[in-house]
Amino acid sequence: MTLRCSLARDQTGAAIVEFALIAPVLLMTLFGMFDLGHGMYTKSLLQGAIEKASRDSTIEGATTGALDTRVSTIVRRIAPGATITFTRASFSSFTSVGQPEDFVDANTNGLCDGGETFEDANGNGNWDSNQGRTGNGGARDAVLYTVTVTYPRIFPIGRLIGQPNTQKMITSTVLRNQPFGAQNAPPTATCP
Repeated sequence: MTLRCSLARDQTGAAIVEFALIAPVLLMTLFGMFDLGHGMYTKSLLQGAIEKASRDSTIEGATTGALDTRVSTIVRRIAPGATITFTRASFSSFTSVGQPEDFVDANTNGLCDGGETFEDANGNGNWDSNQGRTGNGGARDAVLYTVTVTYPRIFPIGRLIGQPNTQKMITSTVLRNQPFGAQNAPPTATCP
């Protein structure tokens, strides 16, 4: 009987048991906060890098390869295993970014049907739902510069809560090229 009473009153080792119960939750919370903080820091670093690169690319004679390399170098400092892709699309104005090519809707069905004329803004001979031209464009063009970064998470918390092992972020900015020449005028074509 005395052994049972002494065991019931004995509290040595209680802290270890309490820690064993709390530690997994505490560690998951800490790793989750670190992962979130790392993602936010990477996103802000990427945004600053592409804004700087896009400002530099709007001047005449800028080489896109050197600018992309600079962005890659900055991102890889914080995310060494990152896969980085770059896209540039030029538009005649800021309001045309992400907009479809204009067309004359003769039958009012909302589609560019055969025989209806359209403004071939990107010069590819087809009506497109996005009128951007690939590349930096010409003078006074608005350029949409998009960078996609995919990198492995540095904290393994994603697997524990059903998230992928990689983090993907897409950042973009739009700037206008300097007036270093004549702006490209889009030709008019006929819908197929």
